[in-house]
Amino acid sequence: MHRENLHDASNILEGESGLPVLPLILDEGLQKAVFTHPGLDNNNKTTYDRLEILGDAYIELIATKLVWDKFQDIPSGRISQIRELLVKNETLSEYATRYGFDRRASVPQGYLDQPKRWTKTKGDIFEAYVAAVILSNRDGGFKLVESWLTQLWLPKLTELGIQKSTLQAKEALSKKVMAKGVKLDYIDELPPVASKGGMQTFFLGVYFTGWGWDRKHLGSGQGRNKAIAGDEAAKQALRNNPLIDEIAEKKRLIGTETKTKSRVD
Repeated sequence: MHRENLHDASNILEGESGLPVLPLILDEGLQKAVFTHPGLDNNNKTTYDRLEILGDAYIELIATKLVWDKFQDIPSGRISQIRELLVKNETLSEYATRYGFDRRASVPQGYLDQPKRWTKTKGDIFEAYVAAVILSNRDGGFKLVESWLTQLWLPKLTELGIQKSTLQAKEALSKKVMAKGVKLDYIDELPPVASKGGMQTFFLGVYFTGWGWDRKHLGSGQGRNKAIAGDEAAKQALRNNPLIDEIAEKKRLIGTETKTKSRVD
């Protein structure tokens, strides 16, 4: 099923408004192969059968380098999780659709009625496009693709939100309520939930004990690791003003009493 002229260059280059411009495939044969499903031709040089394997390797390398450079303090496991968000089929399929690759694909009859298979196919086409750009421009193709993919991925990385350096709510909460004889506990409230791609969401609550309160719930939060989830719980606690203010006032009164007693003694 062929959905649109392969050489509609204006659409191929522009895609949706706001997307970075696609680098060109400089070889007409490779361009045609990128959009031809292996089920339509036994010649693997005229379909994306081999191209998508090479493109997958390039995408994995570029994504790893980007995450490595952007997130300096995270461990290897977290690098793998973020990379998976960038390179998984669902993400690449989304980009393929936004650039209109799906309208140019030649695929077997009935493919559009099989959502999972169609998603995989669009991801394969995107990978093949990456390989074809690099193969058709031996001198500058890799750097061109790296720059393009970096621009494409940066919004997703920005959405990841809080990094280690900005996790300050726990420290602020501690300064406001902590004193001798009291404690704050950060406790798992639900088991972690795994999402597609291997990423997890953690759920923590912060509880206060002391001055007549026993494991009093102050706030709850969630995040992609326990540090973020705990900081979100502390943020919610700080917004729980009546209770936090009551605890802080108790801390102040006890501190005043202690200082007075010390002077008398």
